[in-house]
Amino acid sequence: MSETGQESSPSFSKHRIHDAFIAEGVAVADVDKDGDKDILAGFHWFEAPDWQIHDIQPPQSFDYKTAYSSTFVNFTMDVNEDGWPDLIRIDTPGEGVYWYENPKGEAKHWPTHFIDSSACNEAPMLVDLDQDGRKDLVFAHEDTGTMIWFRSPKVGRNSEWEVIPISKEKALGTNRYAHGLGFGDVNSDGRPDIIIRQGWWEAPSDPTEVPWDFHEVSLGEACSQMYTVDFDKDGDQDIISASAHQYGIWWHEQVKEKGNNTFKRHLIDSTFSQSHGAALADINGDGLPDFITGKRFFAHNGKDPGGKDAAVLYWFELQREPDGSPNWVPHLIDSDSGVGLQVLVEDLNGDGRLDIISSNKKGVQFFLQE
Repeated sequence: MSETGQESSPSFSKHRIHDAFIAEGVAVADVDKDGDKDILAGFHWFEAPDWQIHDIQPPQSFDYKTAYSSTFVNFTMDVNEDGWPDLIRIDTPGEGVYWYENPKGEAKHWPTHFIDSSACNEAPMLVDLDQDGRKDLVFAHEDTGTMIWFRSPKVGRNSEWEVIPISKEKALGTNRYAHGLGFGDVNSDGRPDIIIRQGWWEAPSDPTEVPWDFHEVSLGEACSQMYTVDFDKDGDQDIISASAHQYGIWWHEQVKEKGNNTFKRHLIDSTFSQSHGAALADINGDGLPDFITGKRFFAHNGKDPGGKDAAVLYWFELQREPDGSPNWVPHLIDSDSGVGLQVLVEDLNGDGRLDIISSNKKGVQFFLQE
């Protein structure tokens, strides 16, 4: 038992609420403010607890064998600060970014608001970059080859998303379909940095300063979301990543060599491919962050290595050896769901346990922790 009284190896019950391929992004919010958390995917939201489907915009569905979704990533936040959660939708890489205004219970399509024309990364982020309590968007812009952040609208500050560059133009990791993007304090200075698989941008004391200093280091292959944690308890931050289209999940140990900080790669798992959506969360309540990922089924329409294998979903339990080094224990949750471009970990039903939500070519599903 952990300190919370939770079992170390929890089980999950599977709930598929929609069978069609509508999106590879997913989000959660209490859309209708009835006290229950609802699920949003693409142009739809599913009303808890019976999961009745509602249209945010005219519905779309796609053939998983030949097509890609028009929603790669979804986020929710109260963009206009009116007390109702809104939806942010990011299209396929290189296409548009929009937010949809919650109609406050009216039975109509949600008003559409344009944010940007070209988010070219495969894992754009919504994070509190300036640490002001409001989350901001981070992604690269294909036309300029610039990593940028969009400071969120805030009453008394700015009424629209404020565009602020992070990098110079034609920077690494800013091409269309760029894989691997993360957010974390790499150098332990108290400021969150921006990570790509070719290195990281060091956050200045004023995040509006341009450009941020870039540190070029190798952080592995084309991957999904990236996270920083001191996995080996040696006082510096390490980075975890997972292959988007090949096989492999790794943690990258930060080490000092000849006066320079670099990273040593350690394999966690290579039994399944296409781990294109990943999350970091304490699944079993033991105080250690675990890694949640799975196969993005038919990511390239079945053409990737292992592309037609079972759509597995796993959580990798972080344990520590006596010397502090990490040991990762895989736990299979399901073999017919996987992940999309996102996998969301959140307490969906309010029982104090973390649940897992995804939308992909298998449909929309969630897994309640029991």
